[in-house]
This record gives sequence, structure tokens and C-alpha cells, in this order.
Amino acid sequence: MSEPVQPEPARPSRQAGEPPFAAEEARLHALLEPSIQAHRLFLEGITIKAAGAHRTVHVVVDLPQEETGGVGLDVIAEISRELSDVLDGTAGTFADNRPYDLEVSSPGLARPLTEPRHWHRAKGRLVKVNVIQGENVTGRLTDVADDGVTVVPDLPAPKKGVKPKQGEPVTLPFSKIRSGRVEVEFARLDEIPETAFETFEADTDTDTHAEEA
Repeated sequence: MSEPVQPEPARPSRQAGEPPFAAEEARLHALLEPSIQAHRLFLEGITIKAAGAHRTVHVVVDLPQEETGGVGLDVIAEISRELSDVLDGTAGTFADNRPYDLEVSSPGLARPLTEPRHWHRAKGRLVKVNVIQGENVTGRLTDVADDGVTVVPDLPAPKKGVKPKQGEPVTLPFSKIRSGRVEVEFARLDEIPETAFETFEADTDTDTHAEEA
């Protein structure tokens, strides 16, 4: 008498509103974070996008919040090669065998300031703060505390061609901030890292990726 066939365990269903690759992104985050931290960088996030039989894995890395400047292209290229090796050498990284491309970049200027570490990284920059039930503030970000930020606003220039004067510092708690962003200053474009405008795509063979994934 043959033994009854045991039913396969049910796979966890995706919750309503959950991104389609949320589970895989979480696995990749845990898998790749040690390599990124070895470079003294912060893993900002991982997103997976699919197009037909192909997918793109986009990894965003950033400097620690206490450092200024940006991540250089040479560092991005080195990390891309290392992460590609990790992915290729890890069995069962993906739930299927679709080929993939790996893209690594650092946050661009358009990244909204949504976390305290984002505000720390923007310290000294010109920022625009959208305030909840209050007047929006545009000015120099001079201080970031555990509970909020301090901005020195630019006052309207009395006439064209005259440099705006700075007003009194304004302290805004995070609970009163709807959103924030860095304003582009043309006089400081030479300070913006190249990776704010570019994304590095690893020079890899996606067919090999598909076989080893």
C-alpha cells in the first residue's frame, strides 16, 4: 500500500499593497549589506523591476550620515563587481531563473529628505522645507538634532542683483515637516559628485547570472 502524498506547504501570499518583489528585495538587502558596509557605506535601498523575462536589480549606496561629499564612480564600480560576484555565487538568490542586470548608484539630488540621516547628509546645503500647517521655509540647513532641524532662511532681496540677506534661524521639529529637498545651487555644482547624475551598470553577462542564480 503506497503512502499518502504529503501536500506541499502553502507559500505565503503577498499582502494587498505589498510590492511584488518585497520578499526578494529583503533577502538581497541581508545578502549584500555586509559587502557594502565593508566599504564604510550605507545601503540606502534595493529595488527589483521586471520587464518580460528580464529583471533589473537597482542598489543605492550612500556615505555615512556624518560624512560630506558623495560616493565616487571608482568606488561604485568596485562595489558593483563585488555585489555581482556575491549574487552569482549564492544559490537560490532568486525564486526563478530569469536573467538580471545589476545597477549600482548613489542618491541623486532629487532624493527627498525623508529620514534624519538624509537631513544629516544635507547639512550645510540650501534646502526647501514644506511645513505642516505653517509657512514653508527655504534656507541654509545649519543643524540637525534628534527631533528636528534648524534652517537659516533667505530673505527676499530688496532688488535684482543684490544678494539676499539671511533671516533668524528657524527650528522645525520633524513632526511638523511634511517633506524636504535640497535646492540646486549653480555656484556649488562643482561640489556635486558625478554619481548624482549617473548610474553604474555592472559589466556582466546576464546569461551567466541566470544559470547561477
